[in-house]
Order: sequence, then structure tokens, then C-alpha cells
Amino acid sequence: MNRDFKAERERLVKRLIEEGFLRDKKVIEAMRKVPREEFVPENLRNSAYTDTPLPIGYGQTISAPHMVAMMCEYLELKVGDKVLEVGAGSGYHAAVIKEIVAPENAENPGHVYTIEIVKELAEFARKNLEKTSYSKHVTVFCGDGTLGLPEYAPYDKILLTAAAPKIPPPLIEQLNPGGVLVAPVGEPHFYQTLKKLRKHFDGKTEVFEVCGVAFVPLRGKYGWKI
Repeated sequence: MNRDFKAERERLVKRLIEEGFLRDKKVIEAMRKVPREEFVPENLRNSAYTDTPLPIGYGQTISAPHMVAMMCEYLELKVGDKVLEVGAGSGYHAAVIKEIVAPENAENPGHVYTIEIVKELAEFARKNLEKTSYSKHVTVFCGDGTLGLPEYAPYDKILLTAAAPKIPPPLIEQLNPGGVLVAPVGEPHFYQTLKKLRKHFDGKTEVFEVCGVAFVPLRGKYGWKI
């Protein structure tokens, strides 16, 4: 029997609204549109709309839908934003962000640059974004995301989808004045704290602690040496 993924997606979105994870209309509509089943391994498609992280290989996961929703809301995304994502994973989170910053028929669409350190996952994300028609506004790179992508900087919004020992200094440098950065910070393999950094127009930064989270460890020069 063929599963009705669209109906499952709608039920999940309604549940996330009821549970308070989804409040922003732009994020709600993005979550309604992106087919999460296309961003998970074939054998896990039937679990695509369970609100839990799922393994995507190489010790990495696709974040739980509620966490994707929360991070998108904390980023304060808007149409036209240039976004850097550190940790492409399967490409799902980047696709949700694209729906917000570069919606269909936008006059001044934004763009998502996403960087993945695992070569095989960078290719997985690229293929997933191409088959779902998101690749026009999402560009995937393979490399050390803790260094950012200075050639495309500055960015209006930056997010990390893996836990860092601290927020990598190059990412703060590449954030636009007035921009927002969201990152899990803390020990690997334990609970971490989701932090929201705002860069003021005078270059000074302000950091807020949002909530406790659990992410895979960030790899790279400013990540964990594991």
C-alpha cells in the first residue's frame, strides 16, 4: 500500500503547532511543502514524519522536525536572506530554509549555501536537492564548515547543525551586522545548549541561551577532534 506522505506531513505540522514548536507562518508553510521522505535513506522513508532524528550514515543524522522548525524560527529568516548552513546532512534543513528565503515567485530571492565535511553526504544532499527542485537556490559544498565560506560572505543568517566547543570565530566574522547565528554549543555525545548570537551594527555580539539540545559533534578546525 502506498503511503500518503502529504497527509502524514500535514499531521506532523499540526502536531508541532499544537505543541508550540511552530508559530511563524513562513516556517509553517515551509514545513508543509518540503517532502522529508525524499531526504532520508530509502529504508527509512516510512519513518519520515516521526518527530525524531534519523540516521543518514557516516555517524550523522537528519534532525528531528521539531528542531528544524525551532532553529528556523530562531534564525528570524525572511525573503531575500543569504544563509550559510554548516552541516548539510541530507539537505532537508536547507530545503526548508530555501522555502522561506526564496519562495516561488519572490522578486528578490535569497540563497542557501550549505557545507558538509563528509564527501558522501555532500553528494547525497546535492542529489536530494536536485531531485526535489531546490538546487537553484541551494548550493552544496564539501569542506570544513567551521571555516565558513568567505568567498560568499557576508551572510544574513548562519546556522550550525552539529555541536561546537564554541561558536567558530570565522563564522562570526562572516555574519552581516544585524545578522543572526544559531548553534548548538557543548560537549560531544552529551546534551548541549542551543545559542542564538546577534551581531549588532557596531560589530559587537550578544549571545542568548535558548534551550537544551542534543546534536552530533561538529568536525573541523574549530570543531571537536574526534
